[in-house]
Amino acid sequence: MTTTSKQTRTFNLGQYEINRLGYGAMQLTGPGVFGDAPDRARAKKVLQEAVAAGVNFIDTADAYGPHTNESLIAEALHPYKKNLVIATKGGFSRPGPGQWVPNGTPGFIRENIEGSLKRLKVDAIDLWQLHRFDSNVPVEETLRPVVDAVKAGKIRYVGLSEVDVAQIEQAQKIVPIVSVQNLYNLGNRKWDNVVDYTAQRGLAFIPWYPLASGPESMAGKISSIAARHNATTAQIALAWLLKRSPNILLIPGTSSVEHLHENMKAADIVLTDEEFAGLSK
Repeated sequence: MTTTSKQTRTFNLGQYEINRLGYGAMQLTGPGVFGDAPDRARAKKVLQEAVAAGVNFIDTADAYGPHTNESLIAEALHPYKKNLVIATKGGFSRPGPGQWVPNGTPGFIRENIEGSLKRLKVDAIDLWQLHRFDSNVPVEETLRPVVDAVKAGKIRYVGLSEVDVAQIEQAQKIVPIVSVQNLYNLGNRKWDNVVDYTAQRGLAFIPWYPLASGPESMAGKISSIAARHNATTAQIALAWLLKRSPNILLIPGTSSVEHLHENMKAADIVLTDEEFAGLSK
């Protein structure tokens, strides 16, 4: 496992310099990530506060709602602040609350891309990410409309989600990949090798579910470190990720302005090498 002794606050994703503490908008939807935000005015306020607090990377998806999350972002933030990067995703059908069905058919992917462009009110998507490889569709076919959209100037950069190293290399042969978004946090380090692989190659690694702080057995250790930094457990979980690797971009989500500002303070917490090692065991 690699780490960084000097904590940088930004990461260069292609032409964009991104603050490493961003915002994930998935929670601004209904139960089961289905339907609109229960309190739309409050949800818009969270997005506006995030940008005001220095967030310049927001992660969303066609499937969040579906569709409602992208429209909400446009309603809250369009016309977009200069250098605000909005990443979206495609490749999931949503038959109902809590239901996620991979769909990598070219027609569906093309529909996702065109829909995201309209809902976000942009001419080009800053970062478009494939939710999953669909086992029923060759990835060459799934990514064909993505390649076409890149050539047409409708997508600037392409990323992947929940992939292993072999899948990243497979996709790289089809279209340049700049980011990987996998489940990863203090308590779930299944993708350690992907974190290191992407870091070595200058790709961004975007952990989803970053606030998880691990099993109960770690609670005492985290609590003592949190007390030392006058921080919350969630802030320590985020601080661990920031120290884990300089290519990690964080997208903690919340529907509360209070929690948003609490999460943002994690950028100011720099764990010692000893603290990091203790949490990493």
